[in-house]
Amino acid sequence: MIGIMFIALFALIIIGAPIAIALGGSSMLWVYLSKAVPDFTILHRMVNGVDSFPLLAIPFFILAGNLMNAAGLTNQIFDFARAIVGWLPGGLGHVNIGASIIFAGMSGAAVADAGGLGTIEIKAMNDAGYDLDFSMAVTAASSTIGPIIPPSLPMVIFGVMASASIGKLFIAGFIPGLLMGLALMIMVAYYAKKRNYPRDASFSIKTLGRTFVKGLPALMTPVIIIGGIASGVFTPTEAAIAAVAYSLILGIVYRTLNFKKLVAISMETAETTAIILLIVSGASIFAWVLTANQVTEKFAALMLGMSNNKYVILMVINVILLVVGCFMETIAAITILTPVLLPVVMKLGVDPIHFGVIMVLNLMIGLLTPPVGMVLFVLSRVAKVPFERAAKATVPFLIPLLTVLILITFIEPLCMWLPGILFKR
Repeated sequence: MIGIMFIALFALIIIGAPIAIALGGSSMLWVYLSKAVPDFTILHRMVNGVDSFPLLAIPFFILAGNLMNAAGLTNQIFDFARAIVGWLPGGLGHVNIGASIIFAGMSGAAVADAGGLGTIEIKAMNDAGYDLDFSMAVTAASSTIGPIIPPSLPMVIFGVMASASIGKLFIAGFIPGLLMGLALMIMVAYYAKKRNYPRDASFSIKTLGRTFVKGLPALMTPVIIIGGIASGVFTPTEAAIAAVAYSLILGIVYRTLNFKKLVAISMETAETTAIILLIVSGASIFAWVLTANQVTEKFAALMLGMSNNKYVILMVINVILLVVGCFMETIAAITILTPVLLPVVMKLGVDPIHFGVIMVLNLMIGLLTPPVGMVLFVLSRVAKVPFERAAKATVPFLIPLLTVLILITFIEPLCMWLPGILFKR
């Protein structure tokens, strides 16, 4: 019956069914064929899957990101990043990455980063004479930093599925996110030297100060979110609500927000939230079926039969997640695989927080790989180029991201040191 359920899942995905329908439909097929539980169990499990206070952070973080975009703060972020790193060789490439690091503290989603900053970044780099493929590749790769540096929608989902502290997950992603930025900047410096890309401008304290003051309202958003969580003032859900309130204030102050626009933003947020929660509810049924049939225990025994070395198992899991990321949407992958993979790594002594960062980074890399590659789809539309060209251009920038993935897999303190300090009791 489990085999039939998996066949049904992959068949529905292949024919283009929405992932929530594929997960829920294949689970319903198991219930119908096995007759092990009453039919109403499906509805009961769907409701339980989304009946979680931490999941309230999702609509509020999405709303905060949409309000920030509506307030036109992306230009200010870009100008400030340009003042900081634009003087380096290949200046706008570094600016692209720096802006993504800053924006990561607001959006929590790679697609939001690519869509919000992508248009500005690609146009600026093209106007300065940068190769379009290079511009797309840097923009795509840097957008994956968004869900690693807090806040992070995928980490909220993982925290709920793993019953792990979302606050600790957020803080654990901070150093890996900065490492991703550094690794990508090294790659940009290599290309700048190879292709003789220019510096964008000379470093100026005056310009830095001016852009900092102008961008200070936008820059305060990650301070409110990260500082509030790290200091214990906010829970992640409360931080999301505070971010929405602050974004509304900025929209009123900058006069970029009116009632009509607020309604449109609210409807967009509701639609995005509904899609995510439908996926979570469908995946929760699927995960429950796997757990009820002891598939997770059998998989754990199979993996542990291969090796008792946690680093060997983690590398095998990395490969599995990278392959899954090529074909499956991030939220669905987390909700399905967390109940399967987490028991394996916990038996080997891997902290769930550490594993959460590893899983999310793996799946972020999946956003840059076909055939799904949501970030590539967004940027191919922004740059008006074929999807295949965007995918090919991004391949070299997978190297620094995979390097960081290996580092955080083998060097646990890169993820666990900061939460250990800030959440010390």
